[in-house]
Parts: sequence; structure tokens; C-alpha cells
Amino acid sequence: MTDQPAIKRGLLRRHPLLSVFTALSGILIFYLTYLTLSLPAVDFLRSKNPNTTSLMTARASEARAKRAEPKRVQYWVTLTQISEPVIQAVRMGEDAAFFGHTGFDFHEIRESVRKNFQRGEYARGASTITQQLAKNLFLSTEKSLQRKLKEAILTYRLENALTKKRILELYLNVIEWGDGIYGIEAAARTYFGKPAAYLNAAESAFLAAMIPDPRRLPPAKRFDSLKVRQERILGRMSRAGFLTQDELARAKEQTLHLKSESST
Repeated sequence: MTDQPAIKRGLLRRHPLLSVFTALSGILIFYLTYLTLSLPAVDFLRSKNPNTTSLMTARASEARAKRAEPKRVQYWVTLTQISEPVIQAVRMGEDAAFFGHTGFDFHEIRESVRKNFQRGEYARGASTITQQLAKNLFLSTEKSLQRKLKEAILTYRLENALTKKRILELYLNVIEWGDGIYGIEAAARTYFGKPAAYLNAAESAFLAAMIPDPRRLPPAKRFDSLKVRQERILGRMSRAGFLTQDELARAKEQTLHLKSESST
């Protein structure tokens, strides 16, 4: 009768690299199991909105450290209370393949790696809307391998527990749109003085243009750079069939009347 354990021990003695690989694999499996068990469940989000998010908590701590009162402007709305141009603009700006992937856009990941390698620096991200939501709800903003692993696990959980529409609804209600401004309804009222249900294509694309860097400067002080990104998003909306050429031209030419944040 073949002694399988003895054969295995013999292989490990003859191939020390195999022994190292086996040990490392065991450590990795243990570590991933630990991470998985340490992360929160997401099932409650099917029917309940979160009272706060990890990002909101971090921003409040940052404000208190500066001896300032934390600011939070947020109004929860359903997806049906958000105009179609907003949904289209955010998707085209952040995750065009959102309804077609399972939380990870591997085409964008490959393009990100290629472009970052070519430039020798981090110049392009590849996070999907679900990944951004996972980080926003539960994690910190630090850039580390551990955080990315946690983000991947939570992204998988969100995609399996929630519908795509629910993920999008949560995302649009919690993401940052300025100092203490959270969610599309707060952004719409703050910058355009109207509910999110009434935002048109030009306004929607402008707000979508703010998402990658919402706190650097108020939009009025970086209007030109945001306008460039807005027009890029409008172009994507047109190519995706959301705008006709005439609608695209009108949206690009529309004068945007921004409100001052302090007036809200």
C-alpha cells in the first residue's frame, strides 16, 4: 500500500521551494480567512440605509482635530427621485460598465496597470462604483494592500447581497461632493439650488466631474478644469446613446449658474 504522507514528505525534502510555497499558501489562506471574518455583513443594506459611513466618521474626526465643528449636509432620496441624466453622467464618469460586471472591471484594471506602468506613476484608477461604495461605507482612505483586499471582499459581498440599482442608490446618497456635502440631493441643492430630480444633462455631468476630487477647491474656483471633464463626460453620454448630437451641443453650450456653498 502506498504511503502518501511519506511520499509528500519526501517531495518536500527534495524540493525546499515547494515547502516554502506550501507554507506561504497556508499563511495566505489563514490571513484571507481572518480578513473575511473580521469584515461586517452587508445584508442589512437591502432594506436599511446606513446612519453614517466610515468616510463621514473620518471627516468628522479630521474637523474636530482642527477644532472645527463637523459639517454634514445629506438628504436621502430613492433612485426614482434622481434624474436619469445624473445616473447616466455618474456611470459614464465613474463606471460605464457598471451594469455589466460583477463588481470588478478587469478591462479597466488592465488599462490602469498599463497606463500607470507607462507613466511610471499612479495616474489612472480602476475602481468600480461598487468598490468605491465598499470603501466609502466601511474602510479608510489609506492606500495599502490590506485595504484593497478588504475592499475586494466587501465588493464581492455587496454584489451578491444587493441589486445593481440598490448599489447605485446607496452610492449616490453617500459619496462626498464637497466639504461636508454627502449625496446627490445635497449636491444638487448646494450647487444648483434644486432637487436632484430636476438636474439636466449639463448640471449632472458637471457634478459627476467633481466626484474624483470633491474637496480640493469649491467648484467655482476650479470651474475651467471641471468644465473640461464635464464635456468629456457629456461626450461619453452621447456615444452611449443617452444624448443626441443636438442635445450634446446644447448641454456643452449651457451656462451653469452655481450657487455659493455658504448660501445653502
